[in-house]
Amino acid sequence: MTDDTTGTGDDDSLAETFWAVASRLRRQTRESLAPWDITPSQSRALGVLGRHGEVRPGTLAEHLRIAARSATEVVDDLQTRGLVERRGDPADRRATLVALTEEGKRLGTAIRTARRAEADRFFGHLNDTDRAELARILRTLRA
Repeated sequence: MTDDTTGTGDDDSLAETFWAVASRLRRQTRESLAPWDITPSQSRALGVLGRHGEVRPGTLAEHLRIAARSATEVVDDLQTRGLVERRGDPADRRATLVALTEEGKRLGTAIRTARRAEADRFFGHLNDTDRAELARILRTLRA
């Protein structure tokens, strides 16, 4: 008995099909970031800071779902490029906040625009009903 979850007659399991699509999306994401020589983690960090404003490094790590040490490396790389800056936390002199610089805001906006266009191309062959259903299913799986 075959498990034809793709509708193509292949014997791919649902998980294999999902991972193939995820891999394709990751590859396209890396390609869309290439003009800025930025990693997906750095891009995600710019996105978090763009949405939430200045945050402590630990909070950034939580949003990115990575270890605090990894978030520090991401912030270090972004700071070296002049895209973020560390500031003292006025509420706690021992703590540090991470914030976007003007260049970081500009780059974050450019990346968001490019990724939105890439997502539209990636999912563009789906009609509105299929896109809504896929979004619903993915939100259920993410929870």
